Amino acid sequence: MSFLNVFFRGTKERMDKIEVLDAKTYAKAISDTKVQLVDVRSLAEYNSGHIKNAVNIDFFDSVNFERSFSKINKEKPIYLYCRSGSRSRRASHKLARMGFVKIYDLKGGYMRWK
Repeated sequence: MSFLNVFFRGTKERMDKIEVLDAKTYAKAISDTKVQLVDVRSLAEYNSGHIKNAVNIDFFDSVNFERSFSKINKEKPIYLYCRSGSRSRRASHKLARMGFVKIYDLKGGYMRWK
């Protein structure tokens, strides 16, 4: 198998774990209060408003990010969001590499939620 096949296969496998949802679909999916819902924005952003029942794990606090996500069930779906979708997309890829089986990302982030 060539290097490119190995490289892209890994990327495809990660992409199969990640799904970006529009706000309406996301809202329906998180209506069950037992979902793992994480806001990856800074604490100040989180405190200025967040989706009900979301926990805050700052993407840019790399030590706390990995430690916090290591305590979360990787076998259950996880729902992420940030301000506009950029950080949560990066966080999604990081979580896929960490072994999370299904990751849902809010398209357009919290800006689209409001």
